Amino acid sequence: MTAETSQTLDRGLKVLKLLADTDHGLTVTELAGRLGVNRTVVYRLLATLEQHALVRRDLGGRARVGLGVLRLAHQVHPLLREAALPALRSLAEDVGATAHLTLVDGNDALAVAVVEPSWTDYHVAYRTGFRHPLERGAAGKAILRARERAAQPLATVPPQPRDGDRPAPPPYVLTHGELEAGASGAAAPLSGVTGVEGSVGVVMLADAVPERVGARVVEAALEVSEALR
Repeated sequence: MTAETSQTLDRGLKVLKLLADTDHGLTVTELAGRLGVNRTVVYRLLATLEQHALVRRDLGGRARVGLGVLRLAHQVHPLLREAALPALRSLAEDVGATAHLTLVDGNDALAVAVVEPSWTDYHVAYRTGFRHPLERGAAGKAILRARERAAQPLATVPPQPRDGDRPAPPPYVLTHGELEAGASGAAAPLSGVTGVEGSVGVVMLADAVPERVGARVVEAALEVSEALR
């Protein structure tokens, strides 16, 4: 039996999703067309969402996501952190390096969960809340690589490798010295988590990341992805 739902709430959530998917905002007419309702309904929805700061309208009348959404988003991080900690703890202890869950925050990579190994003599200090550009560091680059792959058209038949073709890149990213001198990083993107862009990685004081660490990071990223679904 289908559960009883609120049509008004459903439409309001659809408005937020539509606005979140555009950088330039939407007009009342555009929203009405996409929702399949009249303009009066949209005006009422926007007025209610504006009262809660979830939507704002610019001088041109285009509706955009409001700052109130950020307050809601900040409450999500503790939930994500709790779900990811078992896999991060196992990863940190296994490879003897600081493990982290990193999410996209605007144009930055933001560390929302960090676990340091308990048995090493020394390791990299990496704090929750640390942020850096997506273009620097293994965590951000892993996210960007996932975006590139998602943007590629799906092939109905996988292409056959030819002599001279470059091998496919591994499902993880390795970096050295990009965020801290002498530190190396490895990270793999989350996969199949609706509405969340992120990566799982490790950072260690080494000139290079041991080969087995890359595969272990991919395994941890899959574990965290499963926990967040």
